[in-house]
Amino acid sequence: MTRKGFINEDVERMCEEKYDTIYCFKNGFAKVIIDCKWGFIDTNGKEITPIKYDAVYDFGNGFAIVDIGCKSDFINSNGKELTGFKYDKVYNFVNGFARVCINDKWGFIDTNGKKITKLKYNDVQAFKNGFAGVCIDDKWGFIDTFGKEITEIKYDRVYYFQNGFAQVKLNGKWGFINTSGNEITPIKYDYAYDFINGFAGVCINKKWGFIDKNGKEITEIKYDDAYNFVNGFARVIIDCKCGFIDTTGKKIAKLKYDDVHAFKNGFASVCIDDKWGFIDKSGNKVTSIIYDDVRAFENGFAQVKLNGKWGFINTSGNEITPVKYDYAFNFVNNFAQVKLNRKFGFINTSGKEITCIKYDEAFDFENGFAKVKLNNKFGFIDESGKEITEIKYDDAWNFANGFGIVRIDKKWGFVTKSGNEIILNSVEDFENGYAKVTYTGTTNIKGIYLPFNN
Repeated sequence: MTRKGFINEDVERMCEEKYDTIYCFKNGFAKVIIDCKWGFIDTNGKEITPIKYDAVYDFGNGFAIVDIGCKSDFINSNGKELTGFKYDKVYNFVNGFARVCINDKWGFIDTNGKKITKLKYNDVQAFKNGFAGVCIDDKWGFIDTFGKEITEIKYDRVYYFQNGFAQVKLNGKWGFINTSGNEITPIKYDYAYDFINGFAGVCINKKWGFIDKNGKEITEIKYDDAYNFVNGFARVIIDCKCGFIDTTGKKIAKLKYDDVHAFKNGFASVCIDDKWGFIDKSGNKVTSIIYDDVRAFENGFAQVKLNGKWGFINTSGNEITPVKYDYAFNFVNNFAQVKLNRKFGFINTSGKEITCIKYDEAFDFENGFAKVKLNNKFGFIDESGKEITEIKYDDAWNFANGFGIVRIDKKWGFVTKSGNEIILNSVEDFENGYAKVTYTGTTNIKGIYLPFNN
């Protein structure tokens, strides 16, 4: 029989060649087998356990399950056994607790092996957000991390706690409990969604509304559909028409739109007859509903599309550019790339083109400069659109610490903010991403590093 061992990346033997089977390392340990018995070795090749188990499972959350005969236990990363092989079934630790079973009765232990509950439950869920669902005779409730039952074991079904509340089902209806186990709503809803951003959607007779964290219905249960609150507003629908409500349940926009997108940065896009525009937080239109497509406001501007061309509007709804570009990108550091006839250029926040639309490729401004590409060569422009270097480099990296990195053939250099070149005489071997360089001149380039060793 062939025996197996491990060598490390330096081809040093880590352990003897004595194992029948070795599995790959996972979470710092590898399973090994000798004569149908299992154990673990660590990354130094040391056996952290005797090779004695009938089955073992991968480490997770600091522990591994091991079996001898029909009993299961846990070992920690030192190979110490936790409970003495008394459980019939176990699940691995989740959030500090493990589910364990004897004679089909379930309970929990902590990471010291101490039982936090009696083994009396017919089924249990893993702990999540400080609580676990437990079941007796097909009825469910919750316990906390001390093993205390915070509810009666009376519900037909329960979901995990999320954002301080859990959905519970009784006699075919749903409601909510809080972390004290108190029902904050009557158990009366046909469906209910998790609390998100302080509110939960609830449904009766196929109609939807919202409740707040006190269980109060902030709206009538009247909408055909409703979406979660985002940035203080929720989309609601009646008879295929959309609008918005605020966190008091008040409509801020009539339900007249064919489609709407969630509020972002103070504005929401709305659609009528396949045309788009924007409304503000009061529900007032900031643009006419005339555009074929729009993008959400970012940095005070939004891209709009009309007749196959793109432009920009500001937060007053005014077009700051003609809608003439093949595409327009988001503003970054007060400038936006625009594309026309497969060429790129830049506009500023006034909508003025600061460059000709002539580059084959352009990159966002960083630290006052942008890299541009023309005829497969690179250079830099400043915020006035002026080319501070010739477009002659085979590669270039954006400005940092006052310098841009450039390359021609296999020669490296730097350019200053004025476009002056610093020629490197030599580049030594790279180590941890940095290279020692020598150059002619007195400019301080401390802290600058070359990203690749070409």
